Formats: sequence, C-alpha cells, structure tokens
Amino acid sequence: MSSKADVFIIESLDWKDEKDNLYEGKFLSQILEFAGKKPRYYYIRTKKELKMILGKFYESDYRYLHISCHGNSTSLYTTLDEKISFSEFGHIVGPNLEKRRLFISACSAVNGQLAKEIIPRTGCYSLAGPKKSIEFRDAAIFWASFYHLMFKENYGKMSPNTIKTILQNAANMFNVPINYYYKISEQDSFGTKEIKPQSI
Repeated sequence: MSSKADVFIIESLDWKDEKDNLYEGKFLSQILEFAGKKPRYYYIRTKKELKMILGKFYESDYRYLHISCHGNSTSLYTTLDEKISFSEFGHIVGPNLEKRRLFISACSAVNGQLAKEIIPRTGCYSLAGPKKSIEFRDAAIFWASFYHLMFKENYGKMSPNTIKTILQNAANMFNVPINYYYKISEQDSFGTKEIKPQSI
C-alpha cells in the first residue's frame, strides 16, 4: 500500500491550556480540512495513550506526524506524565517513523539531541520544529501557514528543498527560528539546517 500525503496530529496540553481552549492541533486539523486534506487528530493525556495512538499512525500510512505538546531542551510532556526524555521518546516513536516526517510544536524541544534519538535509529526522513519558546497563537498560525503553503506547492508530497524554502518563508513571516534536521541518504547520520528569520 502506498503512503498518504496527509497529516496525523497528536496533541497533549496541560490543564490550564485545556481550560483556555488552546488546542493548536485541533485548529490545525480544521485548516487542513479546508485545504482538502484528511487529517487525523487525537488528543492524549498519558504516555500509554501516546504509544497506542502512534500505532494508529503507523497503520494509517500517513507520511507526516505532527505532535503538539509542551517541552524543553531535554524532554517532552503529556498532560499527566511528568516528562518523557528524548531517549525514551525515541524508543516509543522510533518503530513508527521509517520513511516519514516528524514535525513537533513544543518549546525548545527540537534540537540536535532529539534529532540524534530520532533520525539515525528510525529511518525518519526529517524533523522540524521551533528552536525557542513560542506562543500558542504564533505556533498555530505558523504551522497552519506552513502546511497550507506546502500542499499548495505540491498537494502530493513534500520535497526537502521545498520544506526548507517554506519553513524559511514562514519563519520570516512570524519571526520564528526553526531547527530542521534531515536524514543523509545511505548514512546513519543527519544534516542540520538552522532557519533564522530574515527581514521581509
């Protein structure tokens, strides 16, 4: 079965975010539907649920996994679990990422340490996300713009050069620095591209 050029979204927030209705992932799924895509959206609160939903992602044959959660330079968080270290996250998500792309919307979490745990061991094509802390409103509009422009450029796939170009355009527009890591063909290593906002 061929893979599908659609986005699978997993979201996990804290209690305050839930109360304030700050569901970035849900908003993103609606934007993708407007674009004619068929996103799948799941809200989780625990590590156990994360593992289960990642299984659904693998079975879906969707190419793109988008995770919206809290994080820092060493860990990601779900609502009820204290933290998930990058090493543990790599083991959890690893079997599900071969020949797929991962986008993470979490403050300061997308860095070289996370890329090291993800790309060499999983066969994941690329990892991208904000380099620094980012406001919910900025994250929601940034990612909505990124996916809108990506699928407007090519409805059926994401090429590496186009990803970098559109990440740069979105970074410029919203003043959001982005870290982008990508698999180097036939090697157990990865390349790095720091995308800095430029004045427009």
